[in-house]
Amino acid sequence: MHPRDDIDRDRVEPPLAPPRTPSARRVSLLLAGVAVGAAALAWLGIGDRAKGMQDVEAWTERQAVPTVRVVQARRGPMDEDLTLPGSLNAFYTGSLYARASGYVTAWHRDIGARVRKDEILAEISAPDLDQQLAEARATLVQLQAAVDQAQANADLSAATNKRTARLVTQGWSSEERGDTDRFTAASRAAALSVAKANIVAQQANVGRLEELTRFKEIKAPFDGVVTARNVDIGDLLTAGGTAGRPLYRVSDIHRVRVYVNVPQAFLAVMKPGLQAALRVPGQDSPFTAEVTSMSNAIAEDSRKGLVELQADNPEGKLWPGAFVEVRFHVPSDPGILRVPATALIFDRNGTQVAEVADDDRVVLKPVTLGRNLGNEVEVRLGITTAEKLIDNPQEFLASGDVVHIAGGEVAPRTAAAD
Repeated sequence: MHPRDDIDRDRVEPPLAPPRTPSARRVSLLLAGVAVGAAALAWLGIGDRAKGMQDVEAWTERQAVPTVRVVQARRGPMDEDLTLPGSLNAFYTGSLYARASGYVTAWHRDIGARVRKDEILAEISAPDLDQQLAEARATLVQLQAAVDQAQANADLSAATNKRTARLVTQGWSSEERGDTDRFTAASRAAALSVAKANIVAQQANVGRLEELTRFKEIKAPFDGVVTARNVDIGDLLTAGGTAGRPLYRVSDIHRVRVYVNVPQAFLAVMKPGLQAALRVPGQDSPFTAEVTSMSNAIAEDSRKGLVELQADNPEGKLWPGAFVEVRFHVPSDPGILRVPATALIFDRNGTQVAEVADDDRVVLKPVTLGRNLGNEVEVRLGITTAEKLIDNPQEFLASGDVVHIAGGEVAPRTAAAD
């Protein structure tokens, strides 16, 4: 064993001092600090919660106020352009059908050809018609001979009756003989009238067949351009058929007609003589036309009226059937205000607009409308250019409601608004 171990084992450690008891003052101070800290934490928590509730209430308030976009009425221009689609038609169009039955033996003019009036376009062979005409003419000769015969019989009976009447007066002939000769003369005179009437009827029949034979040649009805040909050599044609396509179609395009469906709001300014510019797709140069007439009726499905314009076409650049843009330069009243059509409200109270007053409250105002211009509508009474009008107003908006104008500050809600 090491000698140092004996020394350490013999050393006696002194006893520990008894623990000191904290004083009442220190305990009171410690408890007071804990209470103050707890109170501070509680106050901070309540304050944060109150602030959060205020933020939530303010957010809810903002969400309860609808945000709207406003527009203002504007004055119309002194005049304006109205562009509408239209269609071109020839000044005259002739559709030629067969009036004589037979076979086509030749055709002479094709599409695009300029023709003169009465120029032969096609020829038809009609042997049946020719035979009917020859027969009718022969019958006419027979009837003419019958008229000559009836005339001779009538003259003879008239002479006999005259002679017999004189003999009866002198007593050389009986009254019976006189009556017989008188009635015979009257009968033959009537037969002569019938024969002459047959002549007139047969002459009419011959004239009809002669007219039909002229239709063996299809002729142009007027100066123009061949716009359609639906006939070829050997085609069998039936007289009077108009259900199918015409043999030829000839159009007079020295001047063209333009038909436009004009909205009802603009029909009042469509006076004869009103100028319009025509623009045909594919052509750079515009053309000038003027209003000539109107249909004086409005289609119920579209609320539009048909307007006719006419334009000179000396070079033939305007073709029938083409689509054309028609631009009218119509006068306008700058004193009439215009608003977007989306700013209008239609309900049981009539037509209204929703104005946003200076206090951001809604005021519903009735208005009197003018023309419907599509995206815009004329308003004749009810608003001014200074008023702020809600665009696309919601159906539940009522007078007195508070709104927030997009891009502006939210107006505070008051008890009166709730």
